[in-house]
Amino acid sequence: MAAAALALGVGEVTAAFLGGGSPIAAVGALVIDLQPPGAKDLMVALFGTNDKLALEIATAIGALLVGSLLGALGRRWRPLPVAGVLAFGAVAFLAISRDPLVGYAAAAAIAILAAFAGVLALRWLLPPPPSVAGAAEGTPGATPLVGAPLARRGFLVLSGVALAAGGLLTVVGRVLTSRVPVITGGTAIPAPGQTVPPPPAGADFAIDGLAPIVVPNEDFYRIDTRLTVPRLDSATWSLRVHGMVERELTLSYADLVARPLVEQYVTIACVSNEVGGNLVGNAKWTGTPLVPLLEEAGVQPAATQLVGRSFDGWTCGFPTAHLRGAGADAMVVVAMNGEPLPPDHGFPARLIVPGLYGYVSATKWLTEIWLTRLEDFNAYWVPLGWAKQAPILTQSRIDVPRGGTAVAAGAVQMAGVAWAPTRGISRVELRVDEGSWQEAELSVPLADTTWVQWRLAVELAAGVHTLAVRATDGTGEPQEERRTPPAPDGARGYHQVRITAT
Repeated sequence: MAAAALALGVGEVTAAFLGGGSPIAAVGALVIDLQPPGAKDLMVALFGTNDKLALEIATAIGALLVGSLLGALGRRWRPLPVAGVLAFGAVAFLAISRDPLVGYAAAAAIAILAAFAGVLALRWLLPPPPSVAGAAEGTPGATPLVGAPLARRGFLVLSGVALAAGGLLTVVGRVLTSRVPVITGGTAIPAPGQTVPPPPAGADFAIDGLAPIVVPNEDFYRIDTRLTVPRLDSATWSLRVHGMVERELTLSYADLVARPLVEQYVTIACVSNEVGGNLVGNAKWTGTPLVPLLEEAGVQPAATQLVGRSFDGWTCGFPTAHLRGAGADAMVVVAMNGEPLPPDHGFPARLIVPGLYGYVSATKWLTEIWLTRLEDFNAYWVPLGWAKQAPILTQSRIDVPRGGTAVAAGAVQMAGVAWAPTRGISRVELRVDEGSWQEAELSVPLADTTWVQWRLAVELAAGVHTLAVRATDGTGEPQEERRTPPAPDGARGYHQVRITAT
């Protein structure tokens, strides 16, 4: 176990200094790619948004357990632990080399150094063969060398040091790997030709605990299948538009930002968002409109699906018909809230398609736009049990007061957000216990593609109360009361919280 810990730590630190290729993340990514239908639902149910962290911890623990098993078996067959550590190195190399951003040389260096550290730890910690041990013990005044038997206390100290060092190196390596810079290759993003004004008065109620109308980049939710943030260089990045088109296009980053750029406020949401969850956010996105780009390529009439593909092969897809309706303002985005896209949100470029859940539309680290037929291709999440078409459902949430909190009896300020991107929100209502629905005040909407805030002051008597909220979209269609889980096409139901008035 000590040898496995040291091998992991050395592998993680080496990967950090080489710019990527974490052994833990690589094996975790392999697990993600091999997951059966329903596995994601189970992990989210157990760990929520910490599912990736749980997978990484499980991967590390699994390596330690295998190491301990090899150590136990090695008492009977000495070459087994060393062979096991070398096998660890081989598995790490194969897993790391699957990442298109990590070359074979870097993958080999990471795996070799990790295996070397593990074998070195074994060399120090394994008891020597009986003949060697006897010779060492039978030589008067001999100084024990590597391979001489360790006393129990020395063994415990040395193995403890190896375990601690491995753990520390692993944490340091993961922290260093998470710090991914924006590599622009010297290409600046020009000012957009079409801008949006700052949020007007009345667009943000500025209530403590209420989600801001525009979520800062550092607070914006992140959901994807990556265990590490990729280090993409815009100087070598390109976007290919191909498939059922008349003219295939390939754009460099400089080509992309030289196109007409526009700004839009758009609320996006993850289909995994539970009722009342925070996997939803609104931002100001800057990019080039998608529809004119497709017109240049000449999309064939028979093409009914647009597939976005990430640099690592991840895919999502949605009907091209959406671009002729609610999604006509879709963009290839290069900036978020006035800054180049952060690496964890898709730098150098991503898709933002108003009105659709992210798993069918919002490809991050975009490298390909492929036109095909709906019946000819299922994107990443569809074979795993999620719906092929996924418009964002009308939802609302109570932010203030939080569930389980205590408030002073009397007039209590309630507040939250509601969203139905591309349809807008026309009404939000709040109910206390089994009372009548009361209409809340809405903030000034930034656009039909964004969420709105709502607020309402309610008189509460002392005691425990249940609050419920519902929204009506801009077409007059009310939010569904029927409760459903997120799978396969989004959670439904009214958000409810229980509070105590004192």
